[in-house]
Amino acid sequence: MNYLITGGAGFIGSHLSDALLEQGHHVTVIDDLSTGSMRNIAHLRDHPSFKYVINSMLNAPLLGELVDEADAVFHLAAAVGVKLIVESPVRTIETNIQCTELLLSIAAKKGRRVLVASTSEVYGKSQDIPFRESGDLVMGPTTRGRWSYACSKAIDEFLAIAYWHEKRLPTVVVRLFNTVGPRQTGQYGMVIPRFVTQGLENQPMTVYGDGTQSRCFTHVSDTVRALIGLMDHQPATGQVFNVGSSNEITILELAERVRGLTGADAPVQYIPYALAYDESFEDMQRRVPCTDKIRRAIGWEPRYDIDDILASVIEYQRGNVVVAH
Repeated sequence: MNYLITGGAGFIGSHLSDALLEQGHHVTVIDDLSTGSMRNIAHLRDHPSFKYVINSMLNAPLLGELVDEADAVFHLAAAVGVKLIVESPVRTIETNIQCTELLLSIAAKKGRRVLVASTSEVYGKSQDIPFRESGDLVMGPTTRGRWSYACSKAIDEFLAIAYWHEKRLPTVVVRLFNTVGPRQTGQYGMVIPRFVTQGLENQPMTVYGDGTQSRCFTHVSDTVRALIGLMDHQPATGQVFNVGSSNEITILELAERVRGLTGADAPVQYIPYALAYDESFEDMQRRVPCTDKIRRAIGWEPRYDIDDILASVIEYQRGNVVVAH
């Protein structure tokens, strides 16, 4: 198969490229490097079945050529990270919606299957734990930029499903829950790489808020297995699937776990959300997926627990002279 991965120089996209190439497929990635990095795909540059294009997805003629050459498309390109989202809401909205709209319109003309990567953020402030794909989405007010990302990704989902119903374009949507692993950077607010960097440098572990907020972290290898499994599973067409672990941990517990594993003795430092982001910032207290649907569909379950995840990130960062901030 020939696969196109948008956002393919990103953290998840680069691991997906690795997995597809190992399976014997041909992979083309397009990335504008706004949040991706050539470093993530440097080891693939000489692979005979790998091609990369550094350009904007909004270059319609180019995107049309790449989709035409592909058998199917993994659409991972998006604005990522809470920090970037809060600081650049216009870019967030435009990147997410315009890129998805253009890709789906081109794919519909070519009849190419598209997997659209969405996010657990779309559940917003829902307190109906665990989150189910059929559950209501509860967004905050439009005056708070925090919710622009969630809303824009929800629109991406509506578009993908609408293209299936109206244009018969085979699409599938995945809602990713806190994917973590080697190559991820803490630059855009991702908590585990930030904590690991601080631990390895014996710097104070910066916990935003009071640390009681909890998350479920998924190793990137598990996420990649889910993406490929759902792409290959034709009955998944027109549906939405949660992809994540159901093992919950508070951010404060996470900080203490990283401190222990890195041998750091610097203290935990609490930073109010207003200082970390802005005065209007709202967070979700819990974010826990129900994964019954994907388990029934393709038998997927995560294989890595939080200790495995932390060990892999620590090993990766220790092996790199330059630690990403």
